[in-house]
Amino acid sequence: MARASFQLAGHTIAPGKRLQIDVPVARLYTHTPLHIPVEVVHGRRNGPVMLVCGGIHGDEINGVEIVRRVLRAKTINSLRGTLIAVPVVNVFAFLQQTRYLPDRRDLNRCFPGSESGSLGGRIAALFRDEIVDHATHIIDLHTGAIHRTNLPQIRAQLSPGSETERMADAFGAPVVLNAELREGSLRHYAQTRGIPVLTYEAGEALRFDEWAIAPGVRGVLRVMRRLGMLTGEQRRRAPAPAEVANGSSWARAPIDGILRPKVRLGARVAKGEVLGKVADPFGNDEGDVLAMADGIVIGMSRLPLANEGEALFHIARFDAIEEAETAIESFNSSLGPPPDSLY
Repeated sequence: MARASFQLAGHTIAPGKRLQIDVPVARLYTHTPLHIPVEVVHGRRNGPVMLVCGGIHGDEINGVEIVRRVLRAKTINSLRGTLIAVPVVNVFAFLQQTRYLPDRRDLNRCFPGSESGSLGGRIAALFRDEIVDHATHIIDLHTGAIHRTNLPQIRAQLSPGSETERMADAFGAPVVLNAELREGSLRHYAQTRGIPVLTYEAGEALRFDEWAIAPGVRGVLRVMRRLGMLTGEQRRRAPAPAEVANGSSWARAPIDGILRPKVRLGARVAKGEVLGKVADPFGNDEGDVLAMADGIVIGMSRLPLANEGEALFHIARFDAIEEAETAIESFNSSLGPPPDSLY
């Protein structure tokens, strides 16, 4: 029996076809319409409906490029199931190159939203109704905030044998954070609906970080292959299995001043180790930024200027830190240009 057509935002996509859709979201002051850009690839054979989205925060642009490359991968042409690709969710913030909506709300704290609520609530409700509720699986693409960078990592609420754990294992990021759900986030809404969802965090806001983009593309394709949406073998050897962090915390600036980091992203550190030094411009007053526990640096500030108490180094804690270090080394050694078909 032939597969049914796919319905999204008032459009019909026949099996074996792909369609770009502009979902109306709002208007600018000038009466210029804004749309959420969407591309749907509807395979000829049955399978999951995967939503891959970026730009929920408008300054997180690595995800935009990941979505573009996934859509250009030749293997997508033989897709089983359906891919819903949204490179930019928060079009308001994307145009302004900022994290937040014009009313300073964080769209990723507005779900499930409300048709009669704030601007963020209305956009969340639209995205929920027109797109999210059609998905069976979700990968949400993020980066660090402005002037902060993240080691490629997966954040998910894991339970043994769950579909979410299966997806996280397939992605191939060096670190997986078993992270609690944050109310108002897309991940929280999806999980409460029974939709398994991964959040991929990698790189820095307003930057194209190739070391974050290429693994993100491969990770999305690995998950799709694990779910049976893609055929064939992975062309590049997968890195060592990721280690799941049992917690994380930030090391903060002890005084106001200028930061001189002593460790790099992905470094293994020991409790009490000096991660960096903060000093006034003359060097008369100086304080050490110390690791609170043994772990791996999974995020850090890129801005040397620090106020007392500011978060500077994000440390993930592991039960088996040697294995975590090995996973990161394996990940680093696997980096290289993605296949030509992805460009």
